[in-house]
Amino acid sequence: MPQGSIFKRQACFWLATLVAFVGVMLMFNDVLLPFVLGMAIAYLLNPLVAKLERMKIGRKWAALIILSAFVIFVFGTLVLAAPVIYQQSLNLIKDAPTYGDRFMEWLEPYMRQAMVYVGQDGESFDLKNFIKEHSNMLFGKAGTAAASVFGGLAAGGKAAAGFFSTLVFTPIIAYFLIKEWPFVTNWAEDKLPREHKDTILDLLKDIDQKISGFVRGQISVAFLLGVGYAVALTIAGLKYGFLIGLGAGVLSIIPMVGSTLGLLVSVTVAWFQSGELSYVGIIAAIFLVGQFLEGNFITPKIVGNSVGLHPLWVFFALLAGGALFGIVGMLIAVPVAAAAGVLVGFAIKQYKKSPFYMGSSAEDQPDEAVQDKAEGAP
Repeated sequence: MPQGSIFKRQACFWLATLVAFVGVMLMFNDVLLPFVLGMAIAYLLNPLVAKLERMKIGRKWAALIILSAFVIFVFGTLVLAAPVIYQQSLNLIKDAPTYGDRFMEWLEPYMRQAMVYVGQDGESFDLKNFIKEHSNMLFGKAGTAAASVFGGLAAGGKAAAGFFSTLVFTPIIAYFLIKEWPFVTNWAEDKLPREHKDTILDLLKDIDQKISGFVRGQISVAFLLGVGYAVALTIAGLKYGFLIGLGAGVLSIIPMVGSTLGLLVSVTVAWFQSGELSYVGIIAAIFLVGQFLEGNFITPKIVGNSVGLHPLWVFFALLAGGALFGIVGMLIAVPVAAAAGVLVGFAIKQYKKSPFYMGSSAEDQPDEAVQDKAEGAP
């Protein structure tokens, strides 16, 4: 069969596979959340289970021990943190209008000076009325985008068979996936096309390295930063410090985003709380020290260079996943982004070897495998 026909058939097959995957996501989106969570937990804990298995502990018992410890840790953390988060969230919602009014009072004189500077009437300028009159223009597009994301999130939340069913089924699904992990991976490997098996396995290895670096690395970094910021801000006496610190940690899954937003919010709250620059400096120093420790010790030790995902790419993937498939989409966004990054890199590499990039000179270049063999390469 001509090479072109084989390529077309393979392209049609993988395109059909992609369409089928998207179709399954759309069709079963309402029940996928426990399975996606279970798969993520299984992927996260599988290396620990493998270590116990090497200690002559059966995989069934190793999976049960590691998963039980993980569930106890998660639930213990939630039990300790949930009351504080709930109370500080209520206080923040109640105080937010006051902070908004005080911020506009502080900003209004500078806005009047700016109006005078551009030749407008600054004396009669009212910032509150200005925001009300231009709210549609200022926030219309952003609101539409946010609505699509949060609408997707809401749909994803409704998609689960209720919070408690997700709570019950997720550990069960995770246990069976961990227990059957070697069987699943061997089954999938056996189904790979024989001709391209080695190439596909190399690509899967690169994808696994990036995903594991992010899932097991960046999430660990975000957890440590969240706990550190929450404790430090609480000790410093910042209102809503525990909530802001944890929020900064969660958003630190996207490098730099969490710490930057946490710094801005906490410094603003510190200023309105005390009005003293010294106190604002203390709060700012907490985030600066956190960034120093993250950049020089935590991230190099835990993550290293294995992630290779640009923050903007991660941010886009999370927004796109949330808008398309809700919570499920956000959970699979990073793995899909990592896989896409590896595949795009492979495609670019192949493109640079092709006549489309090299021109007619590509036809004169010997095949790499043949050249290595001629030179005696192993």
